[in-house]
Amino acid sequence: MSYGGSGNDGGASNAGGAPAHAFDPYLQPELFRGVLTRRVFAFLIDLVVLSIPVILGYLFIAVFGLITLGLGWALFWLAWPATVVWAIVYYGASIGGPHSATMGMRVMDLELRTWYGQPGYFVLGATHAVLFWVSVSFLSPLVLLVGLFNGRRRLLHDIILGTVVINSSIRTQVAPAARSY
Repeated sequence: MSYGGSGNDGGASNAGGAPAHAFDPYLQPELFRGVLTRRVFAFLIDLVVLSIPVILGYLFIAVFGLITLGLGWALFWLAWPATVVWAIVYYGASIGGPHSATMGMRVMDLELRTWYGQPGYFVLGATHAVLFWVSVSFLSPLVLLVGLFNGRRRLLHDIILGTVVINSSIRTQVAPAARSY
């Protein structure tokens, strides 16, 4: 099935009829400048954001266990699954939100987009997080070196999902409309 250019890309397509990428590292290199370094710091910020409620939850269970003479400590078996669910919901809701970025990504002026330019959505954000953790866990952190060898600075899980992380601080800001009064 051939793409005829009648979609939302404004008719832009390459010679093969497939839609063109929205972010070209040769035409817009500033979108990818410093992205890998910013992603590392964004990840560390997100780890802190994710860890605070988890630590508070563990402290609550510990205190609750003391108060209930040890019965409350049975809740510790829920802590690990709750941590995983919390992380997936955090990434899904953040990337699926209006900024298409986690808190760490927002602090570092990063934004996740699909390869054709659309913002992220909940399932994409959740899947992005799961694939990242799986790839780093099974393939070692050296898998992150993939980002050094492509123009869009995409990591392995970005390539699999068809996403791009861009530097959102350089995007041209649209001036607000003039008031008519």
